[in-house]
Amino acid sequence: MKALDGIKILDFTHVQSGPTCTQLLAWFGADVIKVERPGVGDATRKQLVDVPGADSLYFTMLNHNKRSIELNSKNPVGKEVLIRLIKECDVLVENFAPGALDRMGFSWENIQKINPRIILASIKGFGPGKYQDCKVYENVAQCAGGSASTTGFRDGPPLVTGAQIGDSGTGLHLCLGIVTALFQREKTGRGQKVTAAMQDSVLNLARVKMRDQQRLAAGPLTEYSQFGEGIPFGEAVPRAGNDSGGGQPGRILKCKGWETDPNAYTYFITQAAVWEKVCDVIGEPEWKTKPGYATPKERLDKLNEIFARIEQWTMTKTKLEVMEICNPHDIPVGPILSMKEIAEDEGLYATGTLVRVPHPTRGEYISVGCPIKLSDCEVEVTRSPLLGEHTHEILSSVLGYSGKELDDVIASGAVGEAR
Repeated sequence: MKALDGIKILDFTHVQSGPTCTQLLAWFGADVIKVERPGVGDATRKQLVDVPGADSLYFTMLNHNKRSIELNSKNPVGKEVLIRLIKECDVLVENFAPGALDRMGFSWENIQKINPRIILASIKGFGPGKYQDCKVYENVAQCAGGSASTTGFRDGPPLVTGAQIGDSGTGLHLCLGIVTALFQREKTGRGQKVTAAMQDSVLNLARVKMRDQQRLAAGPLTEYSQFGEGIPFGEAVPRAGNDSGGGQPGRILKCKGWETDPNAYTYFITQAAVWEKVCDVIGEPEWKTKPGYATPKERLDKLNEIFARIEQWTMTKTKLEVMEICNPHDIPVGPILSMKEIAEDEGLYATGTLVRVPHPTRGEYISVGCPIKLSDCEVEVTRSPLLGEHTHEILSSVLGYSGKELDDVIASGAVGEAR
């Protein structure tokens, strides 16, 4: 038995944020019915194509464990099919542009009339307010949510991160909202509307910077390298390079082979509790008691010198050797792992964090598996659906169409042809 067995999800999402959410629900056992335009489907099926004639990795890696139905909701018969799907499903998830559902005739009020128990879950770029009608993409969300202004080095421009905190991050937030609403429905019997705005989700993930914004009122941020270098702070939280957000001085340092390997680096934190061990490891035992070095406060104006000395040591070791040497001493370090190294880590396949998935048109590919592990709900990752692959199956097994009624729906052009 899966955790979400028996839950039906009507998936009107596309691209990344919504599919991230519905894929998680599918992994935990929900029956996710992905509604796609006949002959077209999710736009990502044909974006960044690497295997001609096959769905792109962009699509396949976001739509595992789902069923696909091709449905033209503008067709009168298609609209009736959609109404029946709303009646049968527990959750409708969408990330259309603002107002799109209303223009289709499916406002929240109308959806409630069709099925009072349904949960309508929506992703939007911004919440209610002056920007609510603006269209938002990943990097726009990172910029509007405060991440970009606080990412990068002090003397450089704002930077976006490679982690998709705007799209996938919002999908994760919405998934939690859906499961919470389902839990509440068990008590009330009523559905409700769940929304997650991309700006809000990014800001939630950047909350430590909002913490620091408020701390600025009390004086400079002493854990930032900027303070140790004697550079005044402005009115807003600055970019802090690779400083640790937790208040412990940290830097990314070169390791052996950095001249030819762009990822031969390690993250190294000089945590106060292990300072003496750090001194021993790098060959500076006198620093443990040397005036100006013994306490965290004394070391603030010497961080550049300290990390330069640590880097002299790390440059004599590979990033994995640094980890092997430091971890037994509880010194917090972490190798900068490339995507190639991660893709070749068999330990990640053993835990299901990475999976190898067979596909009928593109062959086997690597995908990220479910990041959340439940002891009583094992996740099996199955391939993404071909466009409209389950159209007739959904019409018959979910909606009960059969015989002439099924033939009439197919003949109407409301649904795609069987594949």
